[in-house]
Amino acid sequence: METTLNIAIALALLFVVGVLGLGLWNMLRGGSGNTSQRLMRLRVIGQAVALVLLLGALFLFGGRA
Repeated sequence: METTLNIAIALALLFVVGVLGLGLWNMLRGGSGNTSQRLMRLRVIGQAVALVLLLGALFLFGGRA
């Protein structure tokens, strides 16, 4: 269970970094503002998912020494 959660956290963080990169690339090349907005909203959702996964991992496995 712990390994699965760690993999899910890593994937969520990679997703956030990837979407952030796509959003920045779109902005730098002068792409559509609507696309940038959509990507940044997707990034925020990804961050929320990553945060929930991190907090869940801390709650479930944080008490171990």
